[in-house]
Amino acid sequence: MTKKVAVTTLGCKVNQFESASFITGFTEADCEIVPFSGPADIYVINTCTVTARAGQQSRQLIRRAMRTNPEARIVVTGCHAQVDTDNLLDILGNPACIIGNGNKHLLVETALIENPPEIIMLTGNIDRQREICRLPVRRFRGRTRCYLRIQDGCNNFCSYCIVPYSRGRSRSLPRASVIEQTEIFQEQGYREMVVTGINVGKYGLDLDEGENIYSLLDGLCKKFPGMRIRLSSVEPVEVNDRLLALMGDNANFMPHLHIPLQSGDDRILTRMNRRYSVEFFVHVIEKIVSAFPVAAIGCDVLAGFPGEDETAANNTYRLLKGLPVSYLHVFPYSRRPGTAAAAFKEQVNGRIKDERVRRLRRLDQEKRQDFCQRQLESNHRVLVERRNKKTGLLQGFSENYIPLQFPGPSRLIRQVVRVRLERVEDGIPLARLEDNQDRTTGVD
Repeated sequence: MTKKVAVTTLGCKVNQFESASFITGFTEADCEIVPFSGPADIYVINTCTVTARAGQQSRQLIRRAMRTNPEARIVVTGCHAQVDTDNLLDILGNPACIIGNGNKHLLVETALIENPPEIIMLTGNIDRQREICRLPVRRFRGRTRCYLRIQDGCNNFCSYCIVPYSRGRSRSLPRASVIEQTEIFQEQGYREMVVTGINVGKYGLDLDEGENIYSLLDGLCKKFPGMRIRLSSVEPVEVNDRLLALMGDNANFMPHLHIPLQSGDDRILTRMNRRYSVEFFVHVIEKIVSAFPVAAIGCDVLAGFPGEDETAANNTYRLLKGLPVSYLHVFPYSRRPGTAAAAFKEQVNGRIKDERVRRLRRLDQEKRQDFCQRQLESNHRVLVERRNKKTGLLQGFSENYIPLQFPGPSRLIRQVVRVRLERVEDGIPLARLEDNQDRTTGVD
């Protein structure tokens, strides 16, 4: 009998890539992939634990699956499974599997074992993991863009972050495997790929191949000229002249960088164990804007870190307000047991933290609006992803990550088309198709 498998994912792009690999494996094993909300024989929950809320959501999804089908096999993997196994054992029924981040390549075959023991645990010591899990992907269900995980783990040990404890040390995918996976995506018709990892800037440093993130990106751009390539989050210290040269030399390397700031106060950056100063960060942003005036620049910022007083919070707000960045990802600091910051004194009151988050998120909306307004009447190439259910318009991202909507036929979905940004209404950037292009197939 064909087994029905439901997969759900919390957290980062790396988790999304890994879940796509699970779905590939289950599909090749002749399983039927079904919605997580309905009945299934096997439920896979790929968890996150970067915040307390993410851990809570992970446990809620496990309980939901157990209620939907009490007889189903529950497979829990991801960062919450890696660092909070005891908590999971308290809520899991039988049969169940707990798969650590270092053993995700074993997940499909483990989930499909006939007559398994009541509990299977494959967590292991992630600190000792020295090779990245090989997790091939065929397709991303429901997605026009694909993700390619080239690296896992982190050696930075920022004082607030649980990731080095849940993901282990930095490990890279060999170049041949990167090329092989990209070829699969190209064969499957993908036109845009996001190169991702936990700390992608450290790619290749653990391998004996003479590759680094810059040589890899340059090679991918040149070998796959028809594939639009984006780089996920990259550390400020890794944004250098070579990276900017890649962006200038390769038309398919999208002018879009996401760079974590976390705080605009030097004292807080030191307490966070971030290895740069505010002055250095400003220099990085100015260098990007000088070379690429319309490049999208996103920033992560953490509000309410222990010891962040009003002066530090205002320093962060003023810095970001004055910087020519395009958008912000704002997170409240979440106390994670096992990290250095969890033991810090001067934890910030929740109400104060929430207000700082709200203020920064309002600034984010202003930044997005300003970025779009500055580019009115400009032309863009957009990968059409879907039709927006609310507006009925086609939607997709421009090269510089503007989420554009515009009227057009559904046959343009998954094609790259030229549009002109005309106006912004209710926060939505609206465009129109340019007339001088083939509307049957789209155009690069």
